[in-house]
Amino acid sequence: MPPERAREAFGYVTEMKNYKSDKKAPAAQQPGAMDQEVARAVEVLRRGGIILYPTDTVWGLGCDATDPEAVAKIYRLKQSENKKSMLVLCASADMVVRYVDRAPGIAFEVMELASKPLTLILPGAVGVADNLVPDEGTLGVRVPDHEFCRRLLRALGRPLVSTSANISGECAPVGLPEVAREIVDGVDFVVNPRFEGKPTRKASSIIAFGEGGEVKIIRE
Repeated sequence: MPPERAREAFGYVTEMKNYKSDKKAPAAQQPGAMDQEVARAVEVLRRGGIILYPTDTVWGLGCDATDPEAVAKIYRLKQSENKKSMLVLCASADMVVRYVDRAPGIAFEVMELASKPLTLILPGAVGVADNLVPDEGTLGVRVPDHEFCRRLLRALGRPLVSTSANISGECAPVGLPEVAREIVDGVDFVVNPRFEGKPTRKASSIIAFGEGGEVKIIRE
């Protein structure tokens, strides 16, 4: 990542700390500004780049989930090829069914009823990069309740990889200020943290489903 973009990202963090809620919202919080930021991120993603971005849970690394070369870049940056640490975000349940073809109906019922961030491990991964899919052929998916992510996913039109923004073996950061400089310098684009929204600041719950509707809670 260019040094000037890294400085800009960390400058945003400083601005956030100094921002008071009773002040007029900065221009970057207006809808047009968010759409512009989405467009910049999508341009990077479509070129095969990787981004550092906010989600409904914590900040993560992302790329086009259908691009194997972009997925490989994330593995190199994290210094790990642990496919099970990689999930994808989808804009809707309709997008999910395009990328898993053996998910039981109960999984979508649970997704609909979820009141907090929930990642589903579903069987029958299809259409995503091969190096994203573990030997079991499953895919971790989540439909985020997060305005920036929703707009980004709709504009991209395909799933977005989401994985912790850390080197393998190091603590996973919750917010942008905790992300290691090595990670910030290693991405192609850092989303303006003014679009962070109100994340939970903790990892999502995880439930795995079998083709026959079998359920296993991985993380509550």
